[in-house]
Amino acid sequence: MSRRLFACFALTALIAIPLMSYAADEAKEESKKDEEGFVSLFNGKDFTGWKINENEKAWSIEDGAIKANGNRSHLFYVGDDKPFKNFELRLQVMTKPSANGGVYFHTKYQESGWPKYGFEAQVNQTQSDPIKTGSLYQVKNNTEAPAKDNEWFDYTIRVEGKRVTTSVNGKTIVDYTEPEGKEAGKDFTRVLDQGTFAFQAHDPGSTVLIKNIRVKRLD
Repeated sequence: MSRRLFACFALTALIAIPLMSYAADEAKEESKKDEEGFVSLFNGKDFTGWKINENEKAWSIEDGAIKANGNRSHLFYVGDDKPFKNFELRLQVMTKPSANGGVYFHTKYQESGWPKYGFEAQVNQTQSDPIKTGSLYQVKNNTEAPAKDNEWFDYTIRVEGKRVTTSVNGKTIVDYTEPEGKEAGKDFTRVLDQGTFAFQAHDPGSTVLIKNIRVKRLD
């Protein structure tokens, strides 16, 4: 390599390195702005701020993530007395093959059974239930899995007034506006109101992992 060519390569490197560093700093700043106002709901170590209703053994913590695997059980967030009405909830989720789970919002703690109050944002890529991740279960359903098993995906649930959106890895899956005059059902109260969050352990054949749980109030 000639001295002139070597000098050109060296000069290019000297220019490129600061530009790369600048781009990385810009990305960090954008990420910080995007997370402004969000509060973490899980410390990655224990269930502080959370309450299990039935079948306690269905829940554990593995490598900083909440693990749901076992007979029907629900893990409710009880770390804030003020109910959540308008909010954006962000979390990372991983499903194992044939797993079924869910993320509830506007719900209330109950001792046992499937939560009567609130909505379930479905978690399911390959389990036999045709209602897949991103669905507002039995309210507005999605039948195509937007993520893959054994891979972490970003799950966002946003509620503003009568509108609910769910997204996976930045792609909107469901955009639902509650119709005027909608009434609560006899068995399940699927009407937008306010409440807390809960995760679902569905069955012993389902394993779902959840981490980086954070929320921002919008009201």
